[in-house]
Amino acid sequence: MVHYPQWKAVLVLLACLAGMLYALPNMIPKSTLEQLPRWLPARQVSLGLDLRGGSHLLLEVDVNAVRTERLNSILDGVRTALRAAKGGYVNLGITGDAVTFKLRDPSERDTLLSTLQGVDNEAAVTMTPDGDGVVRLSELAVAARRKAAVEQSIEIVRRRIDETGTREPTIIRQGEDRILVQLPGVDDPERMKALLGKTAKLVFRLVDLRATPVELTSGRAPAGSEILFEESRQPGQPPVPMAIQRRVIVSGENLVDAQATFQNGEPVVSFKFDSIGARRFGDTTVENVGKPFAIVLDNKVISAPVVREPILGGSGVISGSFSVQSAQDLALLLRAGALPAPLTVVEERTVGPGFGADSIAAGVNASILGGVLVVGFMLVAYGLFGIFANIALFFNMVLIVALLSALGATLTLPGIAGMVLTMGMAVDANVLIYERMREEIRNGRSVIAAVDAGFQRAFATIIDSNLTHVIAGVLLFGLGSGPIRGFAVTLVIGIATSIFTAIMVTRLLIVRWLMWTRPKALPI
Repeated sequence: MVHYPQWKAVLVLLACLAGMLYALPNMIPKSTLEQLPRWLPARQVSLGLDLRGGSHLLLEVDVNAVRTERLNSILDGVRTALRAAKGGYVNLGITGDAVTFKLRDPSERDTLLSTLQGVDNEAAVTMTPDGDGVVRLSELAVAARRKAAVEQSIEIVRRRIDETGTREPTIIRQGEDRILVQLPGVDDPERMKALLGKTAKLVFRLVDLRATPVELTSGRAPAGSEILFEESRQPGQPPVPMAIQRRVIVSGENLVDAQATFQNGEPVVSFKFDSIGARRFGDTTVENVGKPFAIVLDNKVISAPVVREPILGGSGVISGSFSVQSAQDLALLLRAGALPAPLTVVEERTVGPGFGADSIAAGVNASILGGVLVVGFMLVAYGLFGIFANIALFFNMVLIVALLSALGATLTLPGIAGMVLTMGMAVDANVLIYERMREEIRNGRSVIAAVDAGFQRAFATIIDSNLTHVIAGVLLFGLGSGPIRGFAVTLVIGIATSIFTAIMVTRLLIVRWLMWTRPKALPI
């Protein structure tokens, strides 16, 4: 006997109403949505890069730079340890993936070996009887550093993009050392490349006043310093070489804020240190009044002001040849933090909004045509029951849009294809149910018995057929990327909603029709 409990009917109706409520914001302009009460659903389906236009960037993390930086750190540690132990050495440097050196006096081997063991917990120190020493990082440590560098780079890239106000960016890891970035609606990809490509390692160092003009011109720096260049403020003039001490006073890790502002009518960047950075910076300026210090960004001197008086407040200003845009970009980079390794753009694509509009129009036209054909077929093939199936199909599409909106999913062109495919698949369940009813009627069953058998005996077939599609969708989502995953998400959501509407909504309509009309025959 066909039976549909009242509580189940109420739940089905509430689900359909909730779907319409969550899908409705996609039909309302954003300006209107902002004026509605906050408790009402207001999320819209986000359009992907191929529909909205924007930039597609594939970035590669220079993981070798991470290893090189770590080896340089170990080299400095070895030098400091040997000097503290008063051990003589020569040929200290980096050879391949290890730090190498040679002791002047091999008899000091045992004493210095124990001293060097504490230089780095992740490095192994070996030394031959002749005094040839090697400090090598373990492969496990190198792999861990590379993984951490990529994960940290993804986080920094996300912060930088969020600072620009870009909405719904896609930032995912691809392979071992690559990052896929999709920026819908971004019409200035060159600026984004510049922002993402800068390492943005900011350090404050003292200028080495021991260097002579001859040494600066020849590129030779005193011990403990290096030659860096400052852009000339005179147009057309070459960069100015400066000797900068290698010792870092304060780094960008101690910054807590950076903002673009104006000083004497010129764009500048104001910054503020945390308590540790403020103390270090203040102590250094107290000891070096009257001497210049350098503000270095990615091994380039931005400016080298002279310390006029101690700076004890933990804040200051970076001045230079900034435009308003460059000052804002530098402040953005400093707030987001420095990348652990350089990023290079290995692939770039730009999708114009016109192409996206054409894609949307093609998708809409395909959806309308597919919908008309499906609705027409159901009407011709099943009459009144075809109308019930079409009502269920309408709610199916509403629920798909509602779930995409609620989940914050991004709709792509393959996603639209998934929705069109779902329309055809959604009525498959109705076809199976209705054909089963016809078969039962031909076998002499009554109307109610035929309807009941149609739903019960077609249920297993419906589940089996849709389960294979779900498996395919899950595999596409797990193994695919970008648009393929968008298609998979839409497909799986569409399968779930089509089962719900075909079985629950259609059955509710048919049961109510049977109760109201008490028909002698089925109109199919």
